[in-house]
Amino acid sequence: MESIDAKCTPLKREYDECFNKWYSEKFLDGKESSDCTALFKTYQKCLRQALKEKGLTKMIDDARPAIGSVFANYNDDNKVEDNE
Repeated sequence: MESIDAKCTPLKREYDECFNKWYSEKFLDGKESSDCTALFKTYQKCLRQALKEKGLTKMIDDARPAIGSVFANYNDDNKVEDNE
């Protein structure tokens, strides 16, 4: 599956591969820490930038309260952003 932006697709594929390997080879054997955290953060940063460039960030942030989202909005330093 492609990412929301073509420039993020290679990162998505790399993360997906890492996650699938971790899940099948480690998580199912009881090892909970992920080896893919750095890849996820890199992919997430690309996604945030793509959403911003496409003008979708505000729409997503505005929808969070309406759908009862429990996901916080984090910046690149993993600090919760205040969108008000």
